[in-house]
Amino acid sequence: MGILDGKVAIVTGASRGIGAEIARRFGAAGAAVAVAARTTGTGTSPLPGTIGETAEQIRAAGGTAVAIRADLSKPEDREQLVSEASRQLGQPDILVSNAAVTYFTRVTDFTARRYQLMFDVQVEAPFHLAQLVVPGMREKGRGWILNISSIAARHPAMPPTGWASRGGTVYGMCKAALERFSTGLAAELYDDDIAVNALSPSRVVPTPGTLFHHLTSEDDPDNEPPAVMAEAALQLCSGEPKTLTGRIAYSQELLAELGISAPARR
Repeated sequence: MGILDGKVAIVTGASRGIGAEIARRFGAAGAAVAVAARTTGTGTSPLPGTIGETAEQIRAAGGTAVAIRADLSKPEDREQLVSEASRQLGQPDILVSNAAVTYFTRVTDFTARRYQLMFDVQVEAPFHLAQLVVPGMREKGRGWILNISSIAARHPAMPPTGWASRGGTVYGMCKAALERFSTGLAAELYDDDIAVNALSPSRVVPTPGTLFHHLTSEDDPDNEPPAVMAEAALQLCSGEPKTLTGRIAYSQELLAELGISAPARR
């Protein structure tokens, strides 16, 4: 039996990278997974991976998954995602908000459209999705909400590194807002036995997105394997809600605290 047997999970941004790895890990642990993102077909994104591929990988491994297209910048798509996941799989026990749209542009060059899109997807969408799933979690008597953050939420050191000065301010703003939302919601839902946490990689994870933005390379020995984030996410979405909640957690440090060996590089 898996640790998530009988649970229903929604994982956004799950066509590739960290989101896809979390969705597969949850499926292997027994959850029925709603795999959500915009990418439904090959060639529709400059990056590899689709929600159909992730869902099929979960099913091929013996799990249960459905692929649900959602543009999380649109409120109606968020509502459709939760209603369709509930219709096909049941009311969600777990929500993982991982989806992101990111532009690395200096503040003086940032357009209003891109600024709004980043906040819509990375801040407003997790907020709205939480509003949509909490009533069902309350009915069930417990639940787990996990928001995927980044070390970019931390304030840059001075003098700044090359990465900090190249244009990560808006990305950092989004993640800092997401972390404060997570701890605040955790406090509000503590008595409902609904855990809310934010989780960041301890090091850069080589994903199609980070490789595209030249944040790392496949052969960087300091990279963190995506499976480390997936294992940390599993722990935060299966632990006792009143014990593991309100955390701004970092993957490797969390696993060490819990006495769990970090998955090795594949």
